[in-house]
Amino acid sequence: MIRDSIKAALVSAMKGGDKAGTATLRLIQSALTNRDIELRTAATRPDDDALVTDVLQKMIKQRRESVTLYRQGNREELAAKEEAEIAVIERFLPAQLSDDEARSAIAGIIAELGAGSMKDMGRVMAEVKARLGTGLEPARASAMVKAALS
Repeated sequence: MIRDSIKAALVSAMKGGDKAGTATLRLIQSALTNRDIELRTAATRPDDDALVTDVLQKMIKQRRESVTLYRQGNREELAAKEEAEIAVIERFLPAQLSDDEARSAIAGIIAELGAGSMKDMGRVMAEVKARLGTGLEPARASAMVKAALS
């Protein structure tokens, strides 16, 4: 399970004196705890690895947006810190599909659904998420589907 590998990495980072890694891993655990608290009252609870992957993808998305803003504001040291956090978080995500693999899978889904315009984007994205799941980051998937349907 991904949670167990995060806990093991935290212990290893603390023993190794990696302050930046320790801080990032604690942020991950905090985000997971917050998500667990949110889901206490939910009727259904998603698979644990899917939940962890979703939280990690959101954390990466937030940090990428921050990197863009920091670079626009000429704050390179803060952008570098965010990129270091992204590198730590990405270690726990499942392997992502390459661009070529993702494009071919999306093209197959579009052909199968008979989608031909941007009106079908919601249907295509739902199917992409169902089939490719954690193998493709949602922002990348959206951009590829949009390009394919345009």
